[in-house]
Amino acid sequence: MDEILEILEKDGRATVEDISRMLRRKPEAVRKAIKKYEKDGIILSYKAVINKEMVKYKNSGVRALIEVNIIPQKDLGFDKIAERIYSFPDVSSCYLISGTYDLLLIIEGRDLHTVSKFVSEKLAPMENVRGVVTHFLLKKYKEDGMVLKQVQENERIPISY
Repeated sequence: MDEILEILEKDGRATVEDISRMLRRKPEAVRKAIKKYEKDGIILSYKAVINKEMVKYKNSGVRALIEVNIIPQKDLGFDKIAERIYSFPDVSSCYLISGTYDLLLIIEGRDLHTVSKFVSEKLAPMENVRGVVTHFLLKKYKEDGMVLKQVQENERIPISY
């Protein structure tokens, strides 16, 4: 992968000037390369990795990993079904995977009920869906290469008599 992309992947806030200094290139060349990557759809967006457990507003929703077993469509394979599934706003990520299941989805919902309702009313009844397995995320330790600092609970001091 290009060095500019590697830098931006690690730090999306790196400026053109920062990158040009690191790579010993002219800022205009770096700016031009970034614009081309954006235009060509190589760079899709810039985002921050948020540790939602550290945010004061704890009601940040529920995430689930859902494995989906599907019957591929003749002449279309998995792509058309995957497209129908990832079109739902609840689906934040959709991957074709190897193994027992065909698709891995990351679903985000307001609460457990919202996610289970999506699975039971929208996903599972879909034509060509043979089965689903839902795993609710209980705690995140690392995301997108970033170790997430854990919220410090009030620790009780052991007392001995």
